[in-house]
Amino acid sequence: MPLVVPGLMSKDGSSGNDWMGKLMGKKLGDSHNETTFAKKDLPEVHRVLKPDSTMTMDHRPDRLNIHVDDDGTVKKVVHG
Repeated sequence: MPLVVPGLMSKDGSSGNDWMGKLMGKKLGDSHNETTFAKKDLPEVHRVLKPDSTMTMDHRPDRLNIHVDDDGTVKKVVHG
């Protein structure tokens, strides 16, 4: 029987790997184009983390954590 953990899917049913494919190498902005992903299309529960950001250590399986570098380019996407 497979392990089922509620909340590991985003609001639109996409897994973390799907989000990584959509966001990696792009910047977050107001609209979509070849180098930008619209913030309004992110899951409701998300946070954007810069290299020196402080963050809480609570684990929320439904939260999408988007790690960006200093210029705002997405480098890592994980749930938690």
